[in-house]
Amino acid sequence: MMPPNWFQKKWGLEDPVAIDELFQRVIDLEQKVKILEQENIEVTNELYRMENSLDARIDILAENCMNNHNV
Repeated sequence: MMPPNWFQKKWGLEDPVAIDELFQRVIDLEQKVKILEQENIEVTNELYRMENSLDARIDILAENCMNNHNV
């Protein structure tokens, strides 16, 4: 039979940790995950904005190059 704190050792916790403390750690980790998910959404949105901006600038440059070659 496995000792009651076998999973804590698997997570790198040497001494047994109270269940309440583990629950608090899980709650803290869930909050951190929510923050990271929100930051990921913000970064992704900014990347899309930058991609659209670059596409528009490339289109402008391409149009200017076409006009200059037709002269």
